[in-house]
Amino acid sequence: MLSVSVSPKFQVVIPQAVREQLHIQPGQKLQVLAYEHRIELLPIEAPQALRGFLAGIATDVPREKDRV
Repeated sequence: MLSVSVSPKFQVVIPQAVREQLHIQPGQKLQVLAYEHRIELLPIEAPQALRGFLAGIATDVPREKDRV
């Protein structure tokens, strides 16, 4: 289990193994969530990176006649 320390400026360093596993780059934005008794950091994906993540979903569903 990895651990980090909080600096006097309330900063923490993300361990290298975690940065590499999640492909976190310098300057990348992270969303911070406080959930129950823990802190979660979630990488914020650029909208371009999300394009096509629903590949394979049928978009040719027949429409109702009143919604043409």
